[in-house]
Amino acid sequence: MNRRAFTRCLLGAAALPALAAVAAPAVTRRMTIDLTPGAVGISGDLAAMIRLAHAHGFESVQPDHGELARQDADGIARTLDQLKQSNLRWGAAGLPVDFRQTDEAFRKDMDALPRAAAALQKAGVTRIGTWIHPGHKELEYAANLNLHARRLRQTARVLSDHGLRLGLEYVGTPSLRARVRHPFVYRLAQAQELVRAIDVPGTGLILDSWHWWTAGDTAEALKGLRNGDVVAVDLNDAPAGVPLAEQQDNRRELPLATGVIPVRDFLQALVEIAYDGPVRAEPFNAPLNQLDNEAAAAAVAASLRKAMALVEPA
Repeated sequence: MNRRAFTRCLLGAAALPALAAVAAPAVTRRMTIDLTPGAVGISGDLAAMIRLAHAHGFESVQPDHGELARQDADGIARTLDQLKQSNLRWGAAGLPVDFRQTDEAFRKDMDALPRAAAALQKAGVTRIGTWIHPGHKELEYAANLNLHARRLRQTARVLSDHGLRLGLEYVGTPSLRARVRHPFVYRLAQAQELVRAIDVPGTGLILDSWHWWTAGDTAEALKGLRNGDVVAVDLNDAPAGVPLAEQQDNRRELPLATGVIPVRDFLQALVEIAYDGPVRAEPFNAPLNQLDNEAAAAAVAASLRKAMALVEPA
């Protein structure tokens, strides 16, 4: 008698599923509830943002590359001590490089990038990101891909030399894409193609539930990623009663505000790939932007905690 047959005889076949359920470990989230101030209408210096994030139960906060670059070694040490005392981690910084316009503008920003990257590295920041415009007036897809790959490869190499992972966010909103002659990188698979073309280790994706939903991507597609493929995540909902094709990129809602976007499916896929980075709200929401810092932070934190509760073990 083999082991399986012996177990069935001893415990009974009906007991086996129950044993499996008991033995399965609970999957807990590793991602952090992140405060990205500018995305939710909050402003202030980095010290104030750290205090605000701590007061409202955030778990990470966006680093400001400009402010960090202006600090001396003692200033960065004080910032890191405040971050540690507040039990916070860094989220993802914004990329200070204009790679979408002229070669001159790109080169000017690239000349300044090593200093900004060095400041982030000294502060222990490891993630930085930007978004990809979903089209071009003149360049067809292949030519635009080559342009982006060439410029972002240079950018990613500088960042990688300073321990920074570059994240790229595709923009799926159909109403934006309809305004350009040549659509470009508006779905997950296309963003992955761009990352492969850049071919710099550490380069990955910024995933946004809004763009994931508007692009028609699936939770199964997300489950095909690895934690190392994802640099940062934005979590948003969409206005109710608006057809998908008519949704406007700058009129979103906080997570779970309407239930239009299947946020649970999106987050569950991230839990399953063990994503361990920041999750921040980016609703471009006028009523939210009219609130003061405290009220806005409270509303954002509450919405993110409510969303995370969907995928946390009971």
